[in-house]
Amino acid sequence: MAPILIDTHTHLYSEEFTGDIDAVIARAQHNNVQKFYLPSIDSNSLEDMLALEKKYPGVCISMMGLHPCYVKENVHDELAIVEKWIAVRDFVAIGEIGLDFYWDKTFVEQQRKAFETQMEWALAKKWPIVIHTRNAMQETIEMVKPFAKRGLRGIFHCFSGSAESAKQIVDLGFYLGIGGVVTYKNAGLPEALENISLSHLVLETDAPYLTPVPFRGKRNESGYLLYIAEKLAEVKQTSLQEVAAITTANAQKIFGS
Repeated sequence: MAPILIDTHTHLYSEEFTGDIDAVIARAQHNNVQKFYLPSIDSNSLEDMLALEKKYPGVCISMMGLHPCYVKENVHDELAIVEKWIAVRDFVAIGEIGLDFYWDKTFVEQQRKAFETQMEWALAKKWPIVIHTRNAMQETIEMVKPFAKRGLRGIFHCFSGSAESAKQIVDLGFYLGIGGVVTYKNAGLPEALENISLSHLVLETDAPYLTPVPFRGKRNESGYLLYIAEKLAEVKQTSLQEVAAITTANAQKIFGS
């Protein structure tokens, strides 16, 4: 029997998939990707995300949160929308949230505050968080530490950091989300994962972004998770079946489904 895979982070509600979303999901299911976790970005994409979840119940599963790149002048309005949604229904996680100092540092303080606020909400709800961090790895880890001590758990999505960062994250009880970057020749991710057990890893595509080799340069899609799993099996010198079994169990453990 083919191993079951779970895409723990995919933006299938994005406009890049408007024309062929059913075919994208069918192709992924053909590759035994059976669940798709949808991170929230901001209020503009909520309707599309929730509509996709409704169309594929138990298959496409939504999170709720405000992405750091969308923390702008209207941050209070955006956080109020997140707060309203988490009050009226359950979500599997608060995400994706965090810090991003790559494109713009105009709203650094607001990003920190929004991240802290949403971690508090996750603790109150007893939900995990899904973290986006770019050009802010150590600061993100430091901000998470006091919350981890209080029982907060989650995933550092799209991990591409150092061995030292990886160790700090797993020591907090968090998982590393492994995506297409693991297939990139000079990314250094296989080396960073050398001493990290599969028990701390989950798989993701971040589709339509970060397409793995051999499709790099094209739109990413959840079916390509198979290539990420195969590369991780090669990196960890084990079978695809073992990678699938352990990472799927990890995803089920963190999301509770």
